Amino acid sequence: MTGPRHVLVIGAQRCGSTYLSSALDAHPEITMARPARPEPKVFCDPALAARGADWYRDTWFGHADGELLLGEKSTSYLEDPDASARVADVLGETHVVAVLRDPVERAVSNWRFSTENGLETRSLEDALLADLGDEQAWDPAATSVSPYAYLRRGRYVDQLATWSARFPATTHVLLLEELTADPGVLDGLWRGLGVDPNRAPAPPATRVNDSGGERPGMSRALRGTLGAYFEASNAALSAHLGRPLPW
Repeated sequence: MTGPRHVLVIGAQRCGSTYLSSALDAHPEITMARPARPEPKVFCDPALAARGADWYRDTWFGHADGELLLGEKSTSYLEDPDASARVADVLGETHVVAVLRDPVERAVSNWRFSTENGLETRSLEDALLADLGDEQAWDPAATSVSPYAYLRRGRYVDQLATWSARFPATTHVLLLEELTADPGVLDGLWRGLGVDPNRAPAPPATRVNDSGGERPGMSRALRGTLGAYFEASNAALSAHLGRPLPW
């Protein structure tokens, strides 16, 4: 195999990145970093990144046994404006995979996850509307990125820009709605990564790390507010991808 040796699943949060990581790890030509939890997040930390490629591979891929690609899932990378430069410095050319979903659905899932983990006590509507204002204070010692970035985290094209610019030929974007509707979408990813689609096992039958639970109600007014909030961002993402979005 020629080309990159590494593949990074960079997010976004609550968009099926764990499902995708499981599918990647099941392919015999790819192995994912272990342990998978907590996520390595090496390239969010300049001191860890400075330890270099040999340390990175020895630390997270000691189990590797000749696979073509070494993979890591750290969703926080998508939001870190400096992570792509650190990856390029340490690993060189790298495959980058972002899996995205309807930003309103993602925001609801993010709220549910923050609530279930004791990070959020507000109602869905109060929490989402609060994110329309200034960035809310949060504890970096508790989480690597804000647990309250329900809406701003869904402006995907802003976050993708640094990765697409740094790795223009090896940045891959998947949309969760398409991936779950047609697992054959993975065939295109296998080819893009340079691994054999014919060796891939069937993808996971269900989502992994789904927050579950009954979806809370959302008022028509709130849905309208969110639609207006994401309108420009969704249009920019559609233009960036060169095709309509499935949401």
